[in-house]
Amino acid sequence: MIIVLYLLVLIGGLALMTFGLSLIGHKRYQKRVEEGTAKEDETSPFEITKEVPDECCGQHATCERDSLLAAVSKEIIYYDDEELDQFKGVSSDEYTADQTEEFAQIFYELKEVEVAGWCRSLQLRGIELPDDLKDEVLMVVRERRFQSVAKDGTDHSNERVRSKE
Repeated sequence: MIIVLYLLVLIGGLALMTFGLSLIGHKRYQKRVEEGTAKEDETSPFEITKEVPDECCGQHATCERDSLLAAVSKEIIYYDDEELDQFKGVSSDEYTADQTEEFAQIFYELKEVEVAGWCRSLQLRGIELPDDLKDEVLMVVRERRFQSVAKDGTDHSNERVRSKE
């Protein structure tokens, strides 16, 4: 019982200390703002600064554009890859080396943030990825899920993307 009490006091003390330090940082930030010496990208410790890109609604654990599930979005988006439509219905283990190279060439031209959307687009179009490329594509998607949207807070992932007309 005493150990629990000590732990609660310790946690409470840490919470108060964190709040106090944040309050001091906020007051210093306000003073710099009033003096005009605050940096342009500087924020108060009490401000929430995580920007959500326009195409993310923020209501899901995984952003739709990072999801491989075709059920997430039914919209077919082309990534300058219309030539891959010829492979609709081809099994992932039936591709020749030249055909796999076609997929690889498009894959290597994509930005990291586009890879999951490209895979979802292929699924919706009934196109399977060649077996020789699957591991690398999934690795990029997996790594992308654990990275922030962008280091500078911007996201240009839709610049090359266009919807099917």
